[in-house]
Amino acid sequence: MLEFIRKMTEWVLEKEEKAAKNCAIPLEQIEKQIKILQEKKENLKKECEKNIKELELLEERLQNIKSIELLRCKKD
Repeated sequence: MLEFIRKMTEWVLEKEEKAAKNCAIPLEQIEKQIKILQEKKENLKKECEKNIKELELLEERLQNIKSIELLRCKKD
């Protein structure tokens, strides 16, 4: 599904690029698309940062569990 969306997006962008070369796209429309894209990018960035923090906390807890296991259960 993602591949289909990528191909469609690429096709649309190619058509818009050709239209822009002929001055057929209003500048306001392009600016609106850029703004929407930047907002989506910022939202994804925030979401990714949140997910990374959660994963780091989980990793830290697992490292602590590992340390406990090594200290308490180590057999000489």
